[in-house]
Amino acid sequence: MRRRLALLLAFACIAAAASAPGGPAAGAQETITIRLATLAPRRSAWMRAYTLWDRELRARTGGRVRLRIYAGGSAGGERTVVRKLRANQLDAAAITTTGLGQIVRPALVLSAPGVIRDYPELDAVRRELAPELEAEFDRAGFKLLGWGDAGRVRLFSTRPIRRPADLRRCRPWVWRDNPVFVEFIRAAGVRGVPLAIAEVRPGMQTGRIDTFAASALGAVALQWFTGARYVSRQSSGIVVGAMIMRKDVFDRLPPDVRQTFEDESARNSATLSRAIRRADDRAYRALLSRGLTPVDVEPHRAEWEEVGRRARERLTGRLWSRGLLTRAQAVVARVRSRRRP
Repeated sequence: MRRRLALLLAFACIAAAASAPGGPAAGAQETITIRLATLAPRRSAWMRAYTLWDRELRARTGGRVRLRIYAGGSAGGERTVVRKLRANQLDAAAITTTGLGQIVRPALVLSAPGVIRDYPELDAVRRELAPELEAEFDRAGFKLLGWGDAGRVRLFSTRPIRRPADLRRCRPWVWRDNPVFVEFIRAAGVRGVPLAIAEVRPGMQTGRIDTFAASALGAVALQWFTGARYVSRQSSGIVVGAMIMRKDVFDRLPPDVRQTFEDESARNSATLSRAIRRADDRAYRALLSRGLTPVDVEPHRAEWEEVGRRARERLTGRLWSRGLLTRAQAVVARVRSRRRP
């Protein structure tokens, strides 16, 4: 009887010690799993970077933080991912401005037609607008962990598209959740064919569509390029994205883990952006070597800029304010002025 009582007391002491604040099992070694969604295919450059990020997080936190990555759109399209974030079914996501715009509409100004053409312009505009946009995400209940991009936007098609009039003879794909490109297509006088991401490749193969806009890297990763014969030599913008996390999840992380997670997220985003930019350039050259014919749109740039201007006017006030657009254009103008001899 005394032995049984002693054992019970011993178990009680162990339980009390384990549950006491600052005790040896005070949750310090509890594994925190971050559920992260991305459209990036499993064997893509993005997934390699996310896998490395996961390893770095585990190493720096002693195994306390790990990522559970839902790749290749397995968690759904960006609209579905945003809904799942709000429903506490996901914790974080790597999404483009299409998804970002469903949380903070003004973020779509980074994809305003005809404003940003290259990386130096994008970097300068983001530096200018990031504090304001990040504060908007914070108010919406999200932590913006790091900005990124996914390559230069080009037109892929089964026939050469040199000017907007050529586009009017095509059946371009439109992502219904991307209001910027939908309006751009309309401003060009074209009725696009709305399809989900997963339907683009079969759509090109069956002829339901014959044109799509994407980065070279994205076209390769998703195997969309197999249905195209032509690609625009010049890009019309940058595929912009970011890594976001639900703010309540971020705030619940232990302080030391939170700082490590934020540091690693920012470092990963910067490293990934540099890698993706190089990989996109390589992907474009690889597509040309595989037989895609480059199309020069520069002689008709004025026509394309007019289409972009009409689209911007229709979107200003709906997606972003006139003031925000003007600031972005002013930054781009400064960047371009420094390039002039």
